[in-house]
Amino acid sequence: MALTIGVDVGGTKVAAGVVDDRGRILEKVRRPTPSTNPKETAAVIADVVDLLKGKFEDVAAVGLGSAGFVDQTRSTVLFAPNLAWRDEPIKKKVEDLTGLPVVVENDGNATAWGEARFGAGRGHDFIVLIALGTGIGGGVIINGELYRGRFGIGAEVGHFRVVPDGRRCGCGNRGCWEQYASGNALVHEARDLARVAPAMAGRLLELGEGRPEGISGPEVTQAAREGDPAALECFRTVAQWAGQGLADLTAILDPGAFIIGGGLSDAGDLLLDPIREAFGNTLTGRGHRPLPEILIAELGSAAGIVGAADLARI
Repeated sequence: MALTIGVDVGGTKVAAGVVDDRGRILEKVRRPTPSTNPKETAAVIADVVDLLKGKFEDVAAVGLGSAGFVDQTRSTVLFAPNLAWRDEPIKKKVEDLTGLPVVVENDGNATAWGEARFGAGRGHDFIVLIALGTGIGGGVIINGELYRGRFGIGAEVGHFRVVPDGRRCGCGNRGCWEQYASGNALVHEARDLARVAPAMAGRLLELGEGRPEGISGPEVTQAAREGDPAALECFRTVAQWAGQGLADLTAILDPGAFIIGGGLSDAGDLLLDPIREAFGNTLTGRGHRPLPEILIAELGSAAGIVGAADLARI
């Protein structure tokens, strides 16, 4: 099975690519997601698959990655937070529309698999991927195999609770990890600082056109790279939460490597250095145990496509 198609279905876009067995994307397309209409979403997925398979005669299967809960048969999306999918039999729908076999996977799992096979995780058999984006996604690989849990919906790491009755989360709970250690959390810290201490947050407000609401992730990263103390404080706060979370996951899973992906990982050492420091300061049994590596993801936004396509071969 030389060529497969990987599809990354998000709330705003459907991105797809033809991938060979070495993890190389040979052709890629992207379309807006009609996220409020399940039938139209399936049609868009089928359209991009048909477009790509029309250019490559030997496409054998499709791997489809989506945020949300995917059942243990890898065929039905039980719940997707950014799509109108509830118990959606998307495998059958896309197979009927394209004539190709389809495998459905959680997008965090697909990303973890892509990094494990072709990216930063090569050489590691025990991996936890942490995707720090709008929220926090995750994927766990144990002894070289994806861990999905009994019902297929494991590794939702962004939703373990770190602050009882803390910030409200989109999942319906309060105090979830992603409310304190994600890209959204970084923006929350920066805007809050700009409101309560505008003199300290002068550079952030300048980049945000004078309004706290104008500050977004790229502005915080830019200011931090310039050495702005307020932006660096925001990064340290978020990294502290992230590092503590990795320490807790290490106590449970004992991985050989954490791979940090998602949009926030673009900050590189601005993020990784304080994460590693917080991790080292809070890990249970520190000084008496081997430490996992904490690595930056290598494949970027392509990881989900590459991983989903490769999982279609299994």
